[in-house]
Amino acid sequence: MKLDKLLADLEYELTLGNSQKTVDASTVEITDVVNDNRKIAGGSLFICIKGANFDGHTCAAQAFEKGAAAIVAEHDVELPDGCTMPVVRVKDTRYAMAFISAAYFDHPADKLKTIGITGTKGKTTTTYLIRSMLENAGYKVGLIGTIEVIIGDEHIHAENTTPESYNLQEYMARMVEAGCDAVVMEVSSQGLMLHRSQGFVFDIGIFTNIEADHIGPNEHKDFDDYMHCKGLLFRQCRTGILNGDDIHTDDILEGHTCEVETYGFNKDVDIRAVNLAYIHKPGHLGVFFDTDGLINMHAEITSPGKFSVYNALCAIAVARHFGCTPEQIAPALKGAKVKGRIEMVKVSDDFTLMIDYAHNAMALKSLLTTLRDYRPNRLICLFGCGGNRSKLRRFEMGEVSGKYADFTIITSDNPRFEEPEDIISDIETGMKKTDGKYIKITDRKEAIAYAIDHGEQGDIIVLAGKGHEDYQEIKGVKYHMDERELIRDILDERKVRE
Repeated sequence: MKLDKLLADLEYELTLGNSQKTVDASTVEITDVVNDNRKIAGGSLFICIKGANFDGHTCAAQAFEKGAAAIVAEHDVELPDGCTMPVVRVKDTRYAMAFISAAYFDHPADKLKTIGITGTKGKTTTTYLIRSMLENAGYKVGLIGTIEVIIGDEHIHAENTTPESYNLQEYMARMVEAGCDAVVMEVSSQGLMLHRSQGFVFDIGIFTNIEADHIGPNEHKDFDDYMHCKGLLFRQCRTGILNGDDIHTDDILEGHTCEVETYGFNKDVDIRAVNLAYIHKPGHLGVFFDTDGLINMHAEITSPGKFSVYNALCAIAVARHFGCTPEQIAPALKGAKVKGRIEMVKVSDDFTLMIDYAHNAMALKSLLTTLRDYRPNRLICLFGCGGNRSKLRRFEMGEVSGKYADFTIITSDNPRFEEPEDIISDIETGMKKTDGKYIKITDRKEAIAYAIDHGEQGDIIVLAGKGHEDYQEIKGVKYHMDERELIRDILDERKVRE
């Protein structure tokens, strides 16, 4: 592929090395596009990316030595005297990489209906709801998110919520080859900030909600920056569908260039939920509701609380744009399940047990307060905290569980290079700020067994923090550990004893 085709949508300067001599991009043949210096080969275009720990600009001379056809850089780089390798200068190499990658894979987004979801909570669940609805209506839908990438029957473990732009474009190209009609993807604030989702315009952009999160080193400097990055999606989509109840929606829409629709509970939104009724049976929590506005239907979802209704409303709003009928939407909503997101696991007719990914104080508080609405006999919370992470999170989660759960089981969760008992002690510090009752059981399987063995009629038991994860990270090694398998083993062991 000629270099000019890859650069067609960018402003750039092209010179021979660091000289002032210009080059005609149509004369430069590119065989591959890479941003990893270890993958540079003859004929490749090497994009110099500055990361948190490594700057690709330092590898310019190496690219020349390995026979790269050209490099893309933000500024002058060190090259051997007399080097004539073409250097493409752009304002931002991450931004440029998105457009170069789109061109390299022949603009796959133009061949798909693209749906991007941003927000602090609800992204993962909503992507699966939308995929379920659209596939129930006959569409073939790819998915890109926190848990996995789905291309046809292939499920690929996800490294980032939003992949690097090159990987994202490659995934979409593979979806086109697999016959997909659409792709639904999570678009993180980091992904937007780092231009991972640039290079195309989303057909539909979605905002679920926003709360203070991802603020700190290598993330967002403050809440305003976090909110600004979320809002970038609505300058990169044709139709925006937003939570009209969130107090920050107007701020998110600042500078938007899209058509706007809203959903929620207040009377001014375009799709409104009414007539809510909670469902609580052993091993099963859910909600009935009706919609009013742009679409009118009755819905049932098999996950609890108002936040589940918000996710469902959002998915309904998207499905309407695809021409889906209430008769197609309703069964898809009722049948949709997301691994590790309020995932019910049937263990008893007496009490309800679920697995959820809530792994910070904000998410845990939201989950526990939602479950309180179902008036359990007792609300039991089992959780731990990751090692080599903020101690503040441990104190906060301990305090939240102490306030909102009737009983807490403190256990281990990815201790990494710390001792599990030290982490548990930090959590206990937060617990002691409350009157909450608790027990400490370091081994997670033993902790889960304790929860099951002591479950009472009408209890709701939450295993929080692991969610979809199927490993426990200890001393740099990830050992296989899936809570579903632990529960099954515990139940099998009880049967043998009987």
